[in-house]
Amino acid sequence: MTHPTGEPDADPSLVRGARLGVDVGSVRVGLAASDPDGLIATPVATLPRDTARRSVGAPTDVARIAEEVAERGASVVYVGLPRHLSGNEGSATQEARAYAGSIASIIDPVPVRLVDERMTTVSAHQALRASGRSGRKHRTVVDQAAAVIILQTALDSERATGARAGELVEL
Repeated sequence: MTHPTGEPDADPSLVRGARLGVDVGSVRVGLAASDPDGLIATPVATLPRDTARRSVGAPTDVARIAEEVAERGASVVYVGLPRHLSGNEGSATQEARAYAGSIASIIDPVPVRLVDERMTTVSAHQALRASGRSGRKHRTVVDQAAAVIILQTALDSERATGARAGELVEL
């Protein structure tokens, strides 16, 4: 469809609603959120990674992400996909894919998308250093800062292309 001006309409999948960004680590998970218009990403929380094997119920970190999706009326969740600088995938990539699948199964029908996160943790450390935060204090917020970078990159891509960023996680 097009507007009367001849400009194409935005992708119908770009419905209004907050977006969440997730930085998956082996020990912690960073969480960021945007405003309902998807303009700016802000930090939300650093969650301890719950790696306990459960026969019933979701891990506490995944359950918290699902709560944030519901509370904020999120329209999409972006999960960082760590790749090697060469673009190849490794064990961390597979772990992120599995984690994204866990989120997707709980928040369905809200889509979960994987976005390239190469260098986000490095960028987050640099930003924290530039803001005057000491290196020892980075650990508590670096995952949130990385989630903000992941989400802001996805938001910028949405605005530039008119479509959701990344690769859709299929159930």
